[in-house]
Amino acid sequence: MSSSLEGIRVIDISRVLAGPLCGQMLADHGAEVFKVEPPSGDETRFWGPPFFKENQSAYFTGLNRNKRNISLDLRSEQGQTVLRKMLEDADVLIENFKAGTLEKWGLSDDVIRRDFPRLVHCRITGYGTDGPLGGAPGYDAVIQAYSGLMSINGEADGPEMRIGIPLVDIVTSLNALSGILMALRARDTSGRGQLLDMALLDSALSILHPHAYTYLASGRDPVRTGVAHPTISPYETFQAADGPFFLGVGNDGQFRKAVKVLDAEDEVAGPDFATNPARLRNRPRLKEILGEKIGQRTRAELSAAMIEAGVPAGPVNKISEALSEPQARHRGMVVETDGYRGIGLPIKLTETPGQVRFGPRSRGEDNEEILGLFGFSEEEMASFEEDGVISSHSPAEPPWPASAS
Repeated sequence: MSSSLEGIRVIDISRVLAGPLCGQMLADHGAEVFKVEPPSGDETRFWGPPFFKENQSAYFTGLNRNKRNISLDLRSEQGQTVLRKMLEDADVLIENFKAGTLEKWGLSDDVIRRDFPRLVHCRITGYGTDGPLGGAPGYDAVIQAYSGLMSINGEADGPEMRIGIPLVDIVTSLNALSGILMALRARDTSGRGQLLDMALLDSALSILHPHAYTYLASGRDPVRTGVAHPTISPYETFQAADGPFFLGVGNDGQFRKAVKVLDAEDEVAGPDFATNPARLRNRPRLKEILGEKIGQRTRAELSAAMIEAGVPAGPVNKISEALSEPQARHRGMVVETDGYRGIGLPIKLTETPGQVRFGPRSRGEDNEEILGLFGFSEEEMASFEEDGVISSHSPAEPPWPASAS
């Protein structure tokens, strides 16, 4: 076995982010993943500029490598027939359609359980399929707002803010990945697959730490603290001589080491700064004292000194700086191969490592290969194409829908 998920077949009929990212992570670690795209294409293909190449936005590129691609109209009876054929030998199905869509296509939960008993069915929705909001649409930012996540992000005297990445979608994809692996492990014992009922709302609520527990313990809503930690000090951004610098002190020992590096021992001597609760009470004065010291030195100098002293700290990098850092390159977190440029694998296994084998495929690029793999003849493929059941990207197409404004 060269990869940990070699031999696992995944049918990824999801779109946008949470499902496709989960499928990509499975593919990165050796699973055979077929991305099933509608003839119009996954909408994120057109979420640009920028575009890496025609009909492939940067957004889409980050979610769909290592997958073979078939463009299939699942709204048609023929497309549904192809999908059922693909599911016969599949291990995992990933989908994030509106509640009831698969049932309308003749693939209700009961039918899937009966006809494909070994299939692990991963369903991703905004709020789940039942309850007061069951089946309601939910994008990442809407769930950030609804879950309370947005209320704790931003400066204390400013408005609530969306986190700058689609964090809820990303966390949901990670939870889905974990759930799929658990379900595959359970199948080793039971011989049966199962349904994973993944909701963006559940994932968002699960990461409200420590704020949810602060409320449950005190009955009070947490307040926004900007970049500063709500319960630790100093744990925030300061301005060094050449730009922003983050100091993350986690305990009293690290605090003593940090003030020694900054030659600020005399200024912070006494009970006002001796413990973390005391530092929290006196945070504005502490920030002023440390800020003056940090402002006299460069970020590189401070980083080296703090790390040598055992204190977590570092520059507040731009994306370009972060991706150019020697440590990021050393860890293989920037991949450049055969015209593909992307982010490396965060899960590093010593015996069965994953790898980036190829970048995202064009829409329908593997139609014939995939249909042939599942036993469809050339005549059937030609009929599918003539009827619009399958399609593929033509280089003459623009990199955005013709109807877009």
